[in-house]
Amino acid sequence: MKNSLMKIMIAISVLLSTTGNAQIKNAKTESVKIYGNCGMCETKIEKAGNIKKIANVDWNQETQMATLTYDAKKTNQEEILKRIALVGYDSDKFLAPDDVYNNLHGCCQYDRVAKVPVKEETTSIASNGDHSNHSNHSETTTTVIKSENQLKAVFDNYFLVKDALITSDGNSTASASKELVMAINNVKMDRLDMDVHMVWMKVVNTIKKDAENIANTKDVKIQRDHFTSLSKEIYTLIKISKYENPVYYQFCPMFNDGKGANWLSKENSVKNPYYGSMMLSCGKTVETIK
Repeated sequence: MKNSLMKIMIAISVLLSTTGNAQIKNAKTESVKIYGNCGMCETKIEKAGNIKKIANVDWNQETQMATLTYDAKKTNQEEILKRIALVGYDSDKFLAPDDVYNNLHGCCQYDRVAKVPVKEETTSIASNGDHSNHSNHSETTTTVIKSENQLKAVFDNYFLVKDALITSDGNSTASASKELVMAINNVKMDRLDMDVHMVWMKVVNTIKKDAENIANTKDVKIQRDHFTSLSKEIYTLIKISKYENPVYYQFCPMFNDGKGANWLSKENSVKNPYYGSMMLSCGKTVETIK
């Protein structure tokens, strides 16, 4: 009796899986390895990878192999694996962020194999609605959008803070830094390339804290002290994610009791944010980031 019941349940499961995949147009099926341990892992992996009528993930706990079936015109294997990595599960292409992996339940923390994250152009699904092609319709359709540079607003507002410090105006610097805090809070981490995402997770708390400290004071000396730390982390971030134009990493040898300090600029000509008009041209460009 139990064997018969089990066979019926398996048949129903196969039928439901087949029905779900039949709804996916332009279907492409691939098998990939995704690391995990248990039934809880299976639930999270499949939930992260599945998109109604676009992508279906069927993960096998024993083999750690996943069958991906997806609409090849609307997504791809890389995008599915990125979404799964962002909830804590490595594949042979993408590493999950360390902090996300560390927050998995103990039974879900599989043995990790050292890998190098692969950088790919991120795409995202705008909605999970019906994707029938109609030239004239009112329902919301799904489109594939290239990820905009999520960090551009962060970099742009950093440069505004730098420009305000050049004028030695504490009020303007505080205002510019409030905008920087907003830009940091508005970053959609799931749209970052995987390697950028991993660096972002390492620096975001520091740059947010420094930006908030600059925003919460009108004292230019305190603002400049925090700008030193902020610039260090922004440099790390801009190196991995790039900016639309060349960025110049510059150095002032006098600041911080002669220990020196760096900053980033969109102009090669030196305008020192640590001393302003007192020593405006003190410093040099030490690196050009393209």
